[in-house]
This record gives sequence, structure tokens and C-alpha cells, in this order.
Amino acid sequence: MVMIAFTVALGVSLATAMMNVMLGVGDKVNKELKTYGANITVMHKDASILDDLYGIHGEDVSDKFLLEEEIPKVKQIFWGFNIVDFAPYLERSIEVKGFLEKVKIYGTWFHHHLVMPTGEELDTGIKNLKNWWEVKGEWLEEEDENEIMLGSLLAGKYNYQVGDTLEFTSDSGIKKLKIKGIFNSGGDDDSSIYANLKTVQDLFDLKGKISLLEVSALTTPDNDLAKKAAQDPNSLTISEYETWYCTAYVSSISYQLQEALTDSVAKPNRQVAESEGTILNKTELLMLLICILSSFASALGISNLITASVIERSQEIGLIKAIGGTSTRIILLILTEIVLSGIFGGIFGYVAGIGFTQVIGKTVFSSYIEPAIIVIPIDIALVFAVTILGSIPAIRYLLALKPTEVLHGR
Repeated sequence: MVMIAFTVALGVSLATAMMNVMLGVGDKVNKELKTYGANITVMHKDASILDDLYGIHGEDVSDKFLLEEEIPKVKQIFWGFNIVDFAPYLERSIEVKGFLEKVKIYGTWFHHHLVMPTGEELDTGIKNLKNWWEVKGEWLEEEDENEIMLGSLLAGKYNYQVGDTLEFTSDSGIKKLKIKGIFNSGGDDDSSIYANLKTVQDLFDLKGKISLLEVSALTTPDNDLAKKAAQDPNSLTISEYETWYCTAYVSSISYQLQEALTDSVAKPNRQVAESEGTILNKTELLMLLICILSSFASALGISNLITASVIERSQEIGLIKAIGGTSTRIILLILTEIVLSGIFGGIFGYVAGIGFTQVIGKTVFSSYIEPAIIVIPIDIALVFAVTILGSIPAIRYLLALKPTEVLHGR
């Protein structure tokens, strides 16, 4: 019976670990995916129309802006705690001495310390939002108003290095800015220049103005309700609307951002949102399959062990039958022993499973996973199911056992 308890413990420990990871993996995976950038873009509604129709944006499209002073409101929406990072951008085109044509320059926050009206303090900006950038030199700091970061394609094309100075011509006149870092984003940004938001605002006399806001939010994978709401929130019933609004769908968070920021349109990055949902669903499915397979393997192992045990005790069982013991009483006796062994194995397996859960959480996600209470009744049901199902072949053998043949060694 020790081997039965050990087999149950192995199965329960693995099932416990997988179920706890499956139930707690949502936020962990979401946080990992947030390292790959923003999943919501907020811009002025006038600029959004042309962006939707023709895929164009920037200073040639609209002279309407969002207000920098309203940015803290993104953390005051219903799902504000799910907003993990955000960064404003002021996009302009500028003349640079020695360059053949105007280039894009973006004013943004790199590592901005923000104090909320509620007293909450946080650090946000593209240093967190775009942490995959490869930077030669250094990232800009908040006080670096006379320095820039140059895209790697521009640096290579015009042979500029960290420490060189560029001369800019804008509405406010001529200004020289020093290259503090050269970045490689792996995308179109490599043909542009990044500077602190205030620097670009001063260059173009646009104090307090931003073109767009990128937001990275922890979201729940879309379902039919979320897709329906994304088409038209007004088509929802009151009950559907309350459910949708109070669930962290990317569409509901976008809607709340629109409510908070004046004349804004928040557009989810559907590709990112759908990828998050797909990865999360596949991860949870994998955990579930491992849990099912481990339970099946435990049942199979227990079946073999119980059958072997019954065969070894066949003479004892035959003697009990010979002196009047019924098959029902013998089956109950065997099942009691098996279930008790299973309970002890299950307790040990649950404790070991919690340990495995924390090892997985710390190794894979660099943080601990809180055990889910719902796993306990599932484990209890699993122990009984595995032990009873594993006993069926042994019970069938026991019912077919004839005392006279066993006692005579046949």
C-alpha cells in the first residue's frame, strides 16, 4: 500500500502544480507579454479618422492634440490598476543640418516620475515600454533636455557616433543637441530621432501638447461579448454592458480611456490583444492536458499495483471467501485500504504540489504563485476517482476468484 500512496502522491503533486499554475498563469503571462510593447494607442479623434481611413498620422494630418496634463487620468479609470506602463508622444518632422531630408522626431517620456492626484507615485516611459531596444550609449534621463537618441539607420547613413552634436532648425530657431545614445528598435523607429517631450514641445512651441499616448494594459482574452462590444457598446443590454465594462477586456479599457481623455479615441492593437489571448489559452490548455495525463498515468499505475496486491493476497482472500466472507465485504475491505492509502498520498502530494507550484512560478515567471483554494476539492475528487477507477480491474479479478482453486494452489 506504500507504493499506492506514493503513486497517488506523484499524480496529485503534478496535478496540483499544473492547476495552480493554470489558474494563476493569466496575469503572469500577461505581464511577460507586456514587455513587448503597448496594446492600446490613444490619439485625438480628428487624427484618428484619417489614420483609420488612410493609415497616415502626424503633423500633416491634424493640428489637434491631446493634453499632457490629462495623462494621469489613465490611472484613474475603473481598470487603472491594470495599466502597467504608458508613454506620450509628440510627433513632428524637423530639418537637421547635413541630412538630405526632414526626419521624424518624437518627444516622449523615457523614465518619468509621475505623482498622481491621489498621492500615488510611479515611474513610466518608453524605457519600460520598449525595453527590447538595443542602445549604444545611454538612455535619456528626465533632465536631458539638450540631448537626443538617434536611430541606428540614421546614425549609419550619416556616420554619427555617440557624443556627436546635431544642429536642428525648427519654428523656434536653430538648436544644437548632443547624441547621448544610438538605438536599434528593429523597426521604422530606427529612421527617427527621440528626445524628451519638453525638448520637442519647446522646439515647436507646443507646450503641454501630445500627438498620441501608448498604453500597455493587462487584459482578459476577448470572448463573444467583448467582440460585440468592440463593434458597438450601445448594442449591449444593461446586463451585458455592466459585465463588459467591469471585465478587463482590451475594448472596455479602451472605452474607459476615451471617457477619461478629452476628444480622444483609444484603439486597441488587435494583433497584440489576439496574440495574448491565443498564447494564454494555449498555455492553459497545455497545463490542463498535463493534469489529465498525470491523472490517467496515476490511475494506470494504481491499477497495476492493486491488481498485483490482490493476486499476492489471493490465498488470504480465498480463505475469507471459504469461511463465508461475501465478495461485497471483501471489496469494501480492499477499497478501504486503497482509499486510506490514497488519502495519505493525496495529502503529501498536495503539499509537494504547492512546492512545485512555487518552483515553477519563481523559475518561469520570477514571482511566486498564490495557491488557489478551489484546487483542494478538485484534488479530493481526483484522489477518490483515481483510486476507485484504478481498483476496477482488481475488483473484477476478485469477483472471478474461486476459493477452491486458490486454496489448492491452482
